[in-house]
Amino acid sequence: MPPEPSSHTANPPSQIIRISPLAYLGCAFLLFAVSFPVFGWPAAFGWLLIAPIIAVAWVARVRTTITSDGLTVRRLIGSRSVTWSQITGLRFPKRGWARATLADGSEVSLPMVTFDRLPQIAAASGGRITDPYAAAAAAESVHEADSESNGDHPADDETNTDER
Repeated sequence: MPPEPSSHTANPPSQIIRISPLAYLGCAFLLFAVSFPVFGWPAAFGWLLIAPIIAVAWVARVRTTITSDGLTVRRLIGSRSVTWSQITGLRFPKRGWARATLADGSEVSLPMVTFDRLPQIAAASGGRITDPYAAAAAAESVHEADSESNGDHPADDETNTDER
């Protein structure tokens, strides 16, 4: 359950997860590659110029925006907004992008969102999604604090400089 908003807490900043702008370089290489057949026989291969144009549009458009209100998913054609109340969980398949599981049982693919982006999602969600990396670090610090308060010190951390 997310914390209750108050006048003293600011809304978390929105996060936009998109394709790296370096992908435009790949689009330029694609244009270069298709230019040879196009210049060689324009009547037969002129249609190949559509591929770099579609690639540039895909890089420019596809993204997932995470706000305190929900998720906005933009694809090459179309977009969809989903509120946090509609989302029951996130699923990270072995291949591909994350999927948001909705209350009605359907799923929405989240473009460019992978498991390593989970800290960004957690920060922008306002506490609705937990960060497993932060939880693991907190559990480790609690474990270290408990072992220090009990007087336990791991033997591998101690060095013996006594010579007999």
